[in-house]
Amino acid sequence: MSQHISIYLTEDHRHCDMLLAQAEELVFEKKFKEAISAIGEFSKAMINHLEREELILFPAFEERTGMVDGPTQVMRMEHDQVRQLVEQLSEAAVTENEKKFFGLSETLLIFVQQHNSKEEQMLYQMADKHLADISAEIVEKMKDI
Repeated sequence: MSQHISIYLTEDHRHCDMLLAQAEELVFEKKFKEAISAIGEFSKAMINHLEREELILFPAFEERTGMVDGPTQVMRMEHDQVRQLVEQLSEAAVTENEKKFFGLSETLLIFVQQHNSKEEQMLYQMADKHLADISAEIVEKMKDI
């Protein structure tokens, strides 16, 4: 059975969104110990998602299409920004700095929404098209991360 790359990665986006919302709720409730744990889960899920794309999807897409300086390059740069924001968000939770946490959380949410939209509406659709014959294999490799 063929698995669509776009469906798998879009579901992964939603999973990360849910984990961030749970962490935000815990900070809002001033449950910092639980929030730190939740942010750890969110951070791990987000980093795994970025690695699924960078280590599996992007190289396969670039090899198949020859587009090395195209959309994947832009996504990698944005991934670096996401990593920095996630790290800063974790630090804000550890120091129990609610104001900084929610400022960073809002910035991250807006940035990730724009980033995910580009991936879901453009890159993933292109990947489904260009990698259709190996999409199930790619999804299985991504699940291993």
